[in-house]
Amino acid sequence: MAGRNVAVLGATGSIGVAAIDVIQKMGAPWTLHAVSAHQQIDALQQITLKTLPKCVVLSGNDDKNGPHPFREWPAGLRYLSGPEGLVEVASDPEIDIVVAAIVGRAGVESTLAAIRAGKRVALANKETLVCAGPIVAELLAGSDVGSSGVGFAIAGDKLLPVDSEHSAIFQCLAAGPGNPRRLILTASGGPFREWTWAEMREATIEQALRHPTWKMGRKISIDSATMMNKALEIIEAKWLFNVPAEELEVIIHPQSIVHSMVEFVDGSIVAQMSPPDMRLPIQYALTYPERTICPSPLLERTKPWELSFHPVDPERFPAIPLGFEVAAAGGTAGSVINAANEAAVDLFLNGQIRFTDIVQACRSVLEHHTFEARPSIERLLELDRWARAEVRRWSCRAI
Repeated sequence: MAGRNVAVLGATGSIGVAAIDVIQKMGAPWTLHAVSAHQQIDALQQITLKTLPKCVVLSGNDDKNGPHPFREWPAGLRYLSGPEGLVEVASDPEIDIVVAAIVGRAGVESTLAAIRAGKRVALANKETLVCAGPIVAELLAGSDVGSSGVGFAIAGDKLLPVDSEHSAIFQCLAAGPGNPRRLILTASGGPFREWTWAEMREATIEQALRHPTWKMGRKISIDSATMMNKALEIIEAKWLFNVPAEELEVIIHPQSIVHSMVEFVDGSIVAQMSPPDMRLPIQYALTYPERTICPSPLLERTKPWELSFHPVDPERFPAIPLGFEVAAAGGTAGSVINAANEAAVDLFLNGQIRFTDIVQACRSVLEHHTFEARPSIERLLELDRWARAEVRRWSCRAI
């Protein structure tokens, strides 16, 4: 692709920091054109002073007429604020690629704006497809990407996955022609993969945050511990690769070396392997179909190493069957389950519910919502607000 101006939305998070590192190491003609954060003013200022982008967005600041919040202000820097600032920068004609790395539903509108504007979107915000998969499907069905065959991403170069699991599937599918039978998402199993449900019921916040492989933010770490992150990835994969839920599978792989696999109709399984480092899938989403030297470490092959795989116990991790149900349903189910999970995780991190209450709250809220197969974006946002409030009501009844 010709353009190389990149906007990193969610620049202060782990994905955003890794994306900036990739862009800087690739060098010219790659340019970090814009960065955003929600409220992390100091971290955003440090990134801005170090990388000197042309535009910065502080989405948590709604004071459009107020002064910029930085103590130091590079000359010529453009400042935008509020959620509208994210949408504006995602649609900026000077920007070629948008790295959508805002965590949670807050990143949906700007990601949709980038898709509408015809940008290449390096998608780390899984909530865009989880919440608004039907909307994205309609947008892409009317573009040159299309919705035929296996995957929007395979049919074009506008929506490319950054999640290591979806990037791995994308790479396996792109490796050569074939008829896939099953897409196999791997999961580390998080810190509780050998715990009983009774033990997890008493899990502390600190234990749930102690991921054995990846260094991630608090919300994503809790999602990994409940395996709700994998449930959301099931839903995302359904929309991203245009496959029914029954052609998806989840398997636990503690080493996090095999990031996902594709089983073809002849029984062959193709896997993508690399050390657990997000810079590789980020760079591949930026440079596809080209491959260049990446700053992520190489797989150590001079020492013995082992790969193990285990089936998921649905009673220990009820988020997984819930994810398959939501993927099969489509419509409004994804928006409701995502909002319920965000609200429940927040309650757990504030000590208001037990760890095992998170998935129970999500299922309860999902079962009590009025399902719609073809919702508008306004209806999805309305249900998002309803589900968050419903989780709070559920927690009061559960105490």
